[in-house]
Formats: sequence, C-alpha cells, structure tokens
Amino acid sequence: MASVNERLTEFSLEAHDLYLNQSVPYLEEPPDPLQFYRDWIGPNKPCIIRNAFSHWPALSRWTPEYLREKVGSKVISVAVTPNGYADAVNGDRFVMPEERQMSFSAVLDIIQGKVQQRGVFYVQKQCSNLLEELPELTDDVEPHVPWMSTALGKLPDAVNFWLGEANAVTSMHKDHYENLYCVISGEKHFILLPPTDRPFIPYGVYQPAVYRQQDDGEFEVVDQSDSEKVPWIPLDPLDPDLERYPQYRRAQPIHCSVKAGEMLYLPSLWFHHVQQSHGCIAVNFWYDMEYDIKYNYFQLLETLCEVTGST
Repeated sequence: MASVNERLTEFSLEAHDLYLNQSVPYLEEPPDPLQFYRDWIGPNKPCIIRNAFSHWPALSRWTPEYLREKVGSKVISVAVTPNGYADAVNGDRFVMPEERQMSFSAVLDIIQGKVQQRGVFYVQKQCSNLLEELPELTDDVEPHVPWMSTALGKLPDAVNFWLGEANAVTSMHKDHYENLYCVISGEKHFILLPPTDRPFIPYGVYQPAVYRQQDDGEFEVVDQSDSEKVPWIPLDPLDPDLERYPQYRRAQPIHCSVKAGEMLYLPSLWFHHVQQSHGCIAVNFWYDMEYDIKYNYFQLLETLCEVTGST
C-alpha cells in the first residue's frame, strides 16, 4: 500500500507540472463548441469566460425592486443556518441547513437589512430551483448555454438560482456535473482543487443532522438517525488544520473571483469552496456527466485513495 500511496502522490504532482494552470485562465468571448471540448472539457480544466451572457436581460433587470415586483410574493425554499455553513461538518456531525419556506420579498428584506433575523439566509436549493420555484424569471436568462449544450450533446439537467448573505459559505466538496456558473450581480470567490489532488484531501464519514431554530432564536442540531452516514471533507481551506491533516500541505489550491457578467466553467469532480459578496445573485447550469469516461477515470482514483487510506 505504501508504494501505491507514493505513486498517487507522484501522479498528483505530475498533473500540476504537466497540464494544470496555477491560476484560472480567462476567455474573452464565448468559445467554439468543439474547441471548448478539446481545450477545457476533455482536459478537465476550469476557465472564466467573459461576454458569454452579456445579452441576458437579467444583468440589467435583476435589481431588488424588479425582483420584488416580479416574484416578491412567491414562496421559495431558503437554507437557514446559525453560522452560514450549510451542508458542512460540525464536530462529529454532517449538518444540513434548516429548510424554510419564505416569500422572496421576506428574503430580500433580510438581505437588504430591512428586517433583522438571527441566522444566515441563503437561497441555495438545487434540483433546478430556477425552473421549479421561479419560472417567472426564466425569460431573463437562456434555458441553456447553446455552445455548451452542443459541445456535450445534451441539455442541462438543472438550472439553479442562488442568492444569499455574505456569511453564507459552501463547504469544500465536489460534484459530478459539468458546471457553468454565471454571476449576475456581486461576485463569488472560489477555492478550487483538481481531482488529482484527492490524495491530499481528507474525508470522514459522519452522522447526518439538521439545524433547527428554537423559539428563543437559538439553533439546535437534530440527528437524522434513520439516515445513512455521509462521507464529507472536514477540512476548512480558509483555516486548514495542518496538524490534523498534514497531507493537505501538498495540495495546490487555486483561488479565483468571478464577477458580475462572468461565467466560471467548473469541470466535474473538481473540489470547490465558495464565498460571495453580500446579496450576490447567480445562475448555474449543471450538465450531468456521471457516465462520461473521465468521470470513471477519476472515480478509480477516488477508489484507490479510499482503499489505501491515503488521507
């Protein structure tokens, strides 16, 4: 096993030396589908694309006033946590947010400081929440990204809407989707690590639980005892505990900020941690590529790391 661990480490370091960038490159215009597949999707490398959705009405329309008028009365799903960390390890638990049903205007009241509430609020429900909960806004964006759909030969599996406070943080994780993340207003701050850095990224298995706000405003953690344990990353890349997770010293995280009008291509299986400016609005497109050949390739790497206990 020691020799396998050593080779996994060499593989990761070679990937950085041979083809991975030390920063996220920029493209100044929407790419040709075939060229994008060859240069970015196939090699599994992220990039930021400018002027890719400058024609969307959302860029100029989605002010708080417009959103109140258009969807203010709509009841949507909102994640509420005491500290902004939803779907994250807290002690020996994997804790999910309290999911609360609120009107869109009520969320805007909190974000704009018109109403004071204990907790951190984040519109982050996936499963195509833009289409399912806010269809009134779909005319302001495209239903898919044409050049990406052409490159992959399919339409997106989900189109998601994001709106939240500055304290709302997405903990380090990975997805099996090809992800196009479009910032409409504000900016998002990403910490990215490639799948080949998996040997340096710790995982644990945790009892799932949810936050629940009590009548006095305090939050309690309630176990979901009938649910299976969840594998998750306990490390916080903003303040990594290198004594506990010394292998993370060898990881090579990439930091990038995606501003309003910019689109991040986040390849499948890249680890990512996300922060945002206050009131940031974004839309993302998920293309499910779970059975793509590169997915199977990186799943093999994942299995080797699990078997050898490399973290």
